[in-house]
Amino acid sequence: MKNGVKGRGSGPVLSVPLLLIMTSEACLSHQCSWVISLSGSRTWSGLLWVLLLGISPRSWAQQGTQPQSIKIEGDVTLGGLFPVHSRGPAGVPCGEVKREKGIHRLEAMLYALDQINSDPDLLPNITLGARILDTCSRDTYALEQSLTFVQALIQKDTSDVRCSNGEPPIIPKPERVLGVIGASGSSVSIMVANVLRLFAIPQISYASTAPELSDNSRYEFFSRVVPPDSYQAQAMVDIVKAMGWNYVSTLASEGNYGESGVDAFLQISREAGGLCIAQSIKIPREPRPGEFEKIIKRLMETSNARGVIIFANEDDIKRVLQAAKKANLTGHFLFVGSDSWGAKNSPIQDQEEVAEGAVTILPKRASIDGFDQYFTSRSLENNRRNIWFAEFWEDDFKCKLTRPGIKYESDRRKCTGKERISRDSQYEQEGKVQFVIDAVYAMAHAVHNMHLDLCPGSMGVCEKMDPVEGRMLLQYIRAVNFNGSAGTGVMFNENGDAPGRYDIFQYQLSNVSNPGYKIIGQWTNHLRLNPEEMQWSGGDQKIPESVCSFPCESGERKKMVKGVPCCWHCELCDGYQYLLDEFSCDMCPFNMRPLKNRTGCRPTPIIKLEWSSPWAIIPVFLAILGILATTGVIATFIRFNDTPIVRASGRELSYVLLTGIFLIYLITFLMIAEPSVAVCAFRRLLLGLGMCISYSAMLTKTNRIYRIFEQGKKSVTPPKFISPTSQLIITFILISVQLLGVFIWFGVMPPHTIIDYEEQKPPNPEFARGVLKCDMSDLSLILCLSYSIVLMITCTVYAIKSRGVPETFNEAKPIGFTMYTTCIIWLAFVPIFFGTAQSTEKMFIQTTTLTVSMSLSATVSLGMLYIPKVYVIIFHPEQNVQKRKRSFKAVAQAATASTHLSQKSNDKQNGESKIVPDRSQ
Repeated sequence: MKNGVKGRGSGPVLSVPLLLIMTSEACLSHQCSWVISLSGSRTWSGLLWVLLLGISPRSWAQQGTQPQSIKIEGDVTLGGLFPVHSRGPAGVPCGEVKREKGIHRLEAMLYALDQINSDPDLLPNITLGARILDTCSRDTYALEQSLTFVQALIQKDTSDVRCSNGEPPIIPKPERVLGVIGASGSSVSIMVANVLRLFAIPQISYASTAPELSDNSRYEFFSRVVPPDSYQAQAMVDIVKAMGWNYVSTLASEGNYGESGVDAFLQISREAGGLCIAQSIKIPREPRPGEFEKIIKRLMETSNARGVIIFANEDDIKRVLQAAKKANLTGHFLFVGSDSWGAKNSPIQDQEEVAEGAVTILPKRASIDGFDQYFTSRSLENNRRNIWFAEFWEDDFKCKLTRPGIKYESDRRKCTGKERISRDSQYEQEGKVQFVIDAVYAMAHAVHNMHLDLCPGSMGVCEKMDPVEGRMLLQYIRAVNFNGSAGTGVMFNENGDAPGRYDIFQYQLSNVSNPGYKIIGQWTNHLRLNPEEMQWSGGDQKIPESVCSFPCESGERKKMVKGVPCCWHCELCDGYQYLLDEFSCDMCPFNMRPLKNRTGCRPTPIIKLEWSSPWAIIPVFLAILGILATTGVIATFIRFNDTPIVRASGRELSYVLLTGIFLIYLITFLMIAEPSVAVCAFRRLLLGLGMCISYSAMLTKTNRIYRIFEQGKKSVTPPKFISPTSQLIITFILISVQLLGVFIWFGVMPPHTIIDYEEQKPPNPEFARGVLKCDMSDLSLILCLSYSIVLMITCTVYAIKSRGVPETFNEAKPIGFTMYTTCIIWLAFVPIFFGTAQSTEKMFIQTTTLTVSMSLSATVSLGMLYIPKVYVIIFHPEQNVQKRKRSFKAVAQAATASTHLSQKSNDKQNGESKIVPDRSQ
């Protein structure tokens, strides 16, 4: 095949200088003169590609041989990449042998090959071979090693290469690798996948979980039997939410695994919502002294974020736990670890108390019994195909094998070769063994199905499969579906990812008979967690909290912290507000008040002035006494209606006046009675009517006395309208004005009841009450009384003008004293009534003040005008006799004499003494 020409199933064929590709074996067998041909653009492109990969042309020749590898002969060959050794120190590619992640996994591939090759139903008459390489846990070294897999796909230009005898060199044909099993670390798989993609070689990883490997546009030939970390991140988000946490920090080891895992967690948590990240911290590849102490201090800056999501390698996990223990924070942090932590004891060794309660996740797996039997039976004699097994043997049994040219170390015992794995050393099957076996079987099933389609009835590899076309094999790999070594299905999605199946563990230490990791749930596309099986520091079964802000109390709203949706301050819905939703308060309707927990509103209780209230007892008591006294006076006047005292007091107006006093006392009961339309109507009618009747009668009386007295000064002719009939007419005219006003009020605004919710609305809504009352405002009440007050003031004026009437002549002076006292009472009433307008007890105070003031004014009138007369009538009947009837002439003479006496008094006060003859004789 010519340079740059693509043959069937070969992928791109590159022509590169022989010096860069040809193994040293060719020239060890032949003396060759190296001539480098750089002709042609494709030769330059091949050279550029190799140089861009950063591969030293001497890197393989440094060891003097082809890179160390395990070669298993077969009809078709699989590649294998395993971290047999750890990363070496600076300048050295490889370090110590890795027993579990290296040798166990490598042997798992060998075990799987043995099982497949002995299976008559899977790839019958076709033997699987292998070329297995060591990646030394380093991506660049693994890249150099993986070039072995592409040698057969590179066209070598040997036209200018001759041996010393002039003959062309004999170059062994490298085996063709149809697919690669591996690698382990995500960073190694990413590096290798970039090379294998160029040559269309399918790759199935057993341990690489970085989410970016799911990008089918960049890693189209990459598949894996382990679920990607994006599933793991989704499972961890579900775990965090199931435990009620909404505020966590993340820790990631620098590199593809840690950073990609945390990035996936952050992205999924943002999409899911309800989860905030307090801090996202990276652990450097080469941590400086004190680095982990600084990390713990940073985590404590947001101490409420007790949950720590950790995607880190074992060593970093251990050092984080050590730093937390050193800072005396045992039990504070609640770790949620990725599969790198899983159910391993090494990260938590000597840090068990700090790790207590840690929730970890691990792809669902099972221990393969067949592999245990196989591996524990391996020995130096029966496992010579594994070129690194002797090194493992020395490390596992802590002994030294004798080798030619190597000095024996006296401080280390010599290996006998009779040691047995598990008997003479600790053995526990490495966690990814199952996935290594499944990866090999997936490749085998794909080749098997491809063989059935391309080579029906053929015994062995047919022409159509020689060579195997990588892109076609990839389609068969993506289509496999079989039960794996653990009994679970092995399949791939369109991106080459295995389905997500995880076991969820918790490290439990307290109150358990066997401390260690305990399965507490599973995740297979959704979470199944058993909270009752969880246990935390000190044996507590209640899930600790990892929240930025604790839930608000009942009736408190959340005031969010800007930029941090999981953090808030709690503010009480005060006053008459209730919690409308999680973030806002709203006012209750005017007729309602908030519930005690402020989650809603409830009707405001309706109250009225009760008869048993202290505010009602005193007015009712006074009213009852007044009614009894008034009734007694009326009864006495009726019984002694024709006696001189009753006739002299003006019987007609007295009965009118006593009726008014009775109505004044009666209004107390209407003011305290439960408001209704009828009660409100009678309140309007009688509130001002009783006072109007009383003061109209007294005004008529004082006016009559004043006119008689004044007229007597001028002539002996009596004034008009002084007869009893005229006095009644005048009184009723004055009363009619009040009645007219009330009936107009009835027409304009019919009486009705209202519930006043503002009157008793104190700051504390628990004491809020709606007051059932009549529709009488303070202004309407004062207007209702205003006419009576005008009459009262007018009557007082006439009483003052009539103060000169002789004491024994008429009752002007008692009326005067009554009006003076009444004015004082009502002057005291005004500030009390209006001064309590803002009080929550307004209705009670105002009603009591009004009724008591009216009862007192009625009592003054009754006491001043009628009690003395009743006293004389009852207890001194001898004084209730007929006196000489006074004519208007006598009244005029009395008025003239009163005038003269007044003038004399004035003259004496002016310092003058004038003798006036006595005309009375």
